[in-house]
Amino acid sequence: MSKSKRLLELMMTINRKRKFTVKELAQEFGVSTRTMLRDLQELSELGVPLYSEVGPHGGYQVLKERILPPIAFSEEEAVAMFFAVHALRHYSSLPFESESASALNKFYLHMSGDVRDRIDQMKNRVDFVTPTRQQESPFLSILLEAAVDQKVLLITYGSDGDEACRKIQPIGIYASNGLWFCPAYCFLRKDFRIFRCDRIQSAKYDTEGTEPMDLRDVHLGNKETVFQTEKESVGLYAELSQKGVQMCEAVLWLGSHLHIREDGTGWLVGPIPQNDIPFYARFFIGLGNEATVKQPPELIDTIKRLFAEILSKYDS
Repeated sequence: MSKSKRLLELMMTINRKRKFTVKELAQEFGVSTRTMLRDLQELSELGVPLYSEVGPHGGYQVLKERILPPIAFSEEEAVAMFFAVHALRHYSSLPFESESASALNKFYLHMSGDVRDRIDQMKNRVDFVTPTRQQESPFLSILLEAAVDQKVLLITYGSDGDEACRKIQPIGIYASNGLWFCPAYCFLRKDFRIFRCDRIQSAKYDTEGTEPMDLRDVHLGNKETVFQTEKESVGLYAELSQKGVQMCEAVLWLGSHLHIREDGTGWLVGPIPQNDIPFYARFFIGLGNEATVKQPPELIDTIKRLFAEILSKYDS
C-alpha cells in the first residue's frame, strides 16, 4: 500500500475510533510502530486534532473537532453545496455561524478557477429570498445542543416589554421569515410553548437539578401534534381569498390548518391556543380583506377591539 493511500485510510480509521494505541494501528495496517508514529505525526501536521495520553491506559484520541475524510464532489455537486450554504447569508444569526463561513471559504478556494468563475457569475442570478432581520439570536447553539442532549436551560426571556426567567427544555430550533424560533417545554407553564430566539436575553444550563422531560420522541417533525394537545384551545375557522391563501402559504406555523380549493381560495381550520388569541388577532388584521374570521367569537371580538383602537388614532 502506498503511503498516500495509507494516510487516507488511516484518517478514515481514526475518525471512526474514539481511542486507539499506536500498536493497535500498526498491527491493523501491517507496519512498524515507528512508521505508524511518523504517519500520525504527519496527520497531526495536516490538521487532524490528535491528543495523546501516557500511562497504562493511555493512547491517542481524536478531539471533538474531528476531520472528515476527503470527499470527491462533482462540479455540479460542489456548486450546489456552495449555494446551499450561501443561501444562509440573509440570517443575522446561525447556530454554526463561523463554521458555515469557514466551509463556504473552503469550498470556494479549493475549486478550480473556471468553477469559481461560474459561481461568481451565478451569485447575482440565484437567491433564496429571506427577510433580512436586525434582531440577533446569539444562543442558537446552546438551544440546539440542549434539544439534542435532552437538557434543561435557564433563560431570561423578554416579551411585550417584560423580562422573566424561565426553565425550558428545547425540542429544536427553526427559522421562518428571517426569524428563529424554539419550541420547548416550559416548566413554568407546564406545557409546550414557542419562544422567539431573538427575545432570549440569556441562556445557560440549569444547575438546580430540574429533572428533564423524556422528549426523545418529540421533534420538529411532529411538534404540531404535541402543540395541538393543549388543554385550553378553541376552534379556528377563517375564509381566505386567493391572495390570502398565498400569504398564508408562507407562514410556517399555520401547518395543517391551511386548506386550498381548486379555484385558489381556501380556509383555515383547526385548534389554536386560547392564550394566543391576541397574536392571531394581529395576524388576521395583517391579512386585511384577504381573510374573514368566522370562529371563534372571542377572536372576532379581539379583532374588532384592535380595529377600534387603530381607528381611534385617526379620529379628528
